[in-house]
Amino acid sequence: MAQHDLKQYLQRALADARPGPLAVAFSGGRDSSALLHALAQLPAARARDLRAVHIDHGLHADSATWERHCREQAARLDVPFASVRVDVRTDAGHGLEDAARAARYAALEQALQPGEILVLAHHRDDQAETILLKLLRGAGPHGLGGMRALRQCGKGYLWRPLLELPRAALTAYAQAQSLAWVEDPSNADLRLARNFLRAEILPRLRAHWPDAPAALAHSATWARQSADLIDREAQRALAALRGLDPTTLAWRAWLELPDAVRDPVLRAWLRDLELDAPAHFHVAELERQLRDAAPDRLPCVSWERTELRRYRDLLYAMRKPRPLPIEWRCVWDGRALALPGGGELALRDAHDREIGAQALEVRLREGGEKLKPAGRRHTRDVRLLLQEAGLPPWIRARVPLIFAAGRLIAVADLWLSDEARTLCEGLAARIVWRDAEIPRATD
Repeated sequence: MAQHDLKQYLQRALADARPGPLAVAFSGGRDSSALLHALAQLPAARARDLRAVHIDHGLHADSATWERHCREQAARLDVPFASVRVDVRTDAGHGLEDAARAARYAALEQALQPGEILVLAHHRDDQAETILLKLLRGAGPHGLGGMRALRQCGKGYLWRPLLELPRAALTAYAQAQSLAWVEDPSNADLRLARNFLRAEILPRLRAHWPDAPAALAHSATWARQSADLIDREAQRALAALRGLDPTTLAWRAWLELPDAVRDPVLRAWLRDLELDAPAHFHVAELERQLRDAAPDRLPCVSWERTELRRYRDLLYAMRKPRPLPIEWRCVWDGRALALPGGGELALRDAHDREIGAQALEVRLREGGEKLKPAGRRHTRDVRLLLQEAGLPPWIRARVPLIFAAGRLIAVADLWLSDEARTLCEGLAARIVWRDAEIPRATD
């Protein structure tokens, strides 16, 4: 492709693009410099309120110099410029490369205005590198589909219009236009996986198969189409397997799904709940525990901030619970009381208004508590009452116990003694317990 064709290519891409203002992710490198310069020459792009957004990772001594370069280049093009400084954290177990990428995309997503389109300079060679990286990490059709040309991103969209162009097209344009760009020395660090592929592996592939990047991109198209079909099937399956409580899933039916759909169903479910995505070995461990664990066992698989637990016929997804304070107690007058495990306890009237009452005390379970439920002949262990109520074991430790003068009179709103029932009738009120993190299970 001749250098002047880059503008024509972008002109055609803009004509077919979804409407919305444009924000170019501008690192100051060769590729993003060519993209921003070419778009700045197009009236159709300027009519879309074209601007540039720079992310300063603060990882290199020259990062302030690079930011100043980008600001100056945008000013020469008369393009509005914004810079965002990010804090790259590697204490979550991710390498520097992945941590910087995550911080960059999070910042770009936050910087987008409603309906704005973030334009990235990723090209066909970048796509080939991505596919090879995914392949080496054991990815399935979703990973091997590579980067999408268009997807939602925060309040707007992310657009990669150059995925069909080789890196050489952007290089030719930048050189012909005598553009100045910055060279990040980390791009030469062969310890980073993408750099190693770019410098050592892809050149050897091209030496034997000159069309290797194009072939990989073509394979990505097929993989993406397959992944989209799997996603549609997964959504249908998820709708059938989900319980009345959206945080639950019928685990036996999930295990019976075809291999190609089972993993996507789990990921779609967790994504809908805004929980962390599992690694492939987490999914394999979950399958193993669900298949092998005896009926009276309580399988649990956890990662990052997410936890999956089996109870009876359902699989529950949740945030990892916060540790409960030891021997927590609190005086309670009936008004809304925030509980240490999340949720609240309150006395409410028929109109759901809070009602004050005599001084009571609320505690968490310590073990050995007993209660004689109203209308029953015998006193029962609270442990057995909670089992009878169908509460999953991990919720039971959070259930508030209500005492009057040292006597247990109620187990949340699940079990009331005659004394608690008389108290509620006298106030024309009811006890209401709401658990913040996990809705109450049903048999």
